[in-house]
Amino acid sequence: MAATPADDRTTQKGLRRSVIAGSIGVLVHWFDWAVYAYMATTMADIFFPDQDGTASLLSVFAVFAVAFFVRPLGSVIFGHLGDRFGRKKTLSMVIISMAAGTLLLGLIPSYDTIGVAAPVLLVVARVIQGLAAGGEFGSAAAFLAEYSPAKRRGLGTSSIEVGSVLGFLLASFVVWALHTTMSEETILANGWRLPFLLTVPLALVGLYIRLKVEDTPEYRALEKLDTVPASPVAEVFKSNRRQFLQTVGVETFMNCTFYVVLVYLLTYQEEVVGLHPDQAALLSTVASLVAIALIPLSGMASDRVGRKPVLLTAAGLLIAGAVPLFALMRQGSEAAAFAATAGLAAILAVILGTHSATVAELFPTRTRQSGLSMAYAIAGAFFAGTLPYLNTWLISVTDDPMVPAYTLVAVGVVGLLTVLTIPETKGTDLLHEADKPAGGRVSAPVD
Repeated sequence: MAATPADDRTTQKGLRRSVIAGSIGVLVHWFDWAVYAYMATTMADIFFPDQDGTASLLSVFAVFAVAFFVRPLGSVIFGHLGDRFGRKKTLSMVIISMAAGTLLLGLIPSYDTIGVAAPVLLVVARVIQGLAAGGEFGSAAAFLAEYSPAKRRGLGTSSIEVGSVLGFLLASFVVWALHTTMSEETILANGWRLPFLLTVPLALVGLYIRLKVEDTPEYRALEKLDTVPASPVAEVFKSNRRQFLQTVGVETFMNCTFYVVLVYLLTYQEEVVGLHPDQAALLSTVASLVAIALIPLSGMASDRVGRKPVLLTAAGLLIAGAVPLFALMRQGSEAAAFAATAGLAAILAVILGTHSATVAELFPTRTRQSGLSMAYAIAGAFFAGTLPYLNTWLISVTDDPMVPAYTLVAVGVVGLLTVLTIPETKGTDLLHEADKPAGGRVSAPVD
């Protein structure tokens, strides 16, 4: 099937528009997610004031984890819709749902005002966010993989993670500004709401951009061939089980590293290393800047040398470097904390720049969004989402501040073993044999 003038991969303007449309929702999602994590100690005082410090912090992280456990349901819903009715529709629905959950969170009265109803409403808001998050990665990854030229697919899909880290960067800046311009009393009163309420205008901009793009060339090809699946979720488990399990492994590798470095590390630096909140927020900003600089380079490297060599390098670096970097962080100096944070962020960036293209290329177009969404959600729900809680609990039980380093070594081993089972997918045709009509023949749209 030859490319048509409507194929946005043939124009720079079309490519820019698709990159922005695919990544802006990810930015909004991770801004919401990061603000909650970065303000964990504040949220503990607002919603769980009757508990001691560790117990209230554990409660906040438990609510954080709840959103991950509903992600699989969101992934099934939005994955089915994306493979059945198109990527564009789910991109818009996801960002609306995400904004609604965060707006609710920003408007909840405190525990002192409405009692136990406050943490209950907090859980409701996080459930809405979790359902939306279940569909965000699969929608964006399928969309950007299918819009990117084959020779630049690693670079194109890396913009997803540039968007996610920009969300963290914006969140860390907002939290840092909050702590430097307001007193703790003002923040506890109502100042904590401001970062969450910022989501509304961001989401509206994202929705406007997403409504302006066409669906992807590969999905339009499925429609013309009349091979759009009736039950894509069931088809994943019938025909793509191996690819699904491999994607769970890759996304566990990425998500767990992501959540330790960009979510949990700020709390760890405050509670364990002893840094002031504004210092920890500044270091989180450093981590985000390092990652943003390196993510596109990782994507480009995977386009040149292949997905497997880049991911295997990242796994080796994580296994070898996690313990020394955490030991360096605990030396007590700002310079040591800066170097350790930057080192962890660099390893994370190598993973982030490559994983999306890798897993997107594993699936046929007809089940790509469902497979990516469900695997990503399961990795987040059962592994990454529980890590802040698990690390906090293990440190309190073992009195060993190196626990997060050991968990990262284990994560690196999971990544290494998983990537070894994956075929090299660099530059492959995203229209697989399974996408063709029975006895028929089709070639991918020209890049």
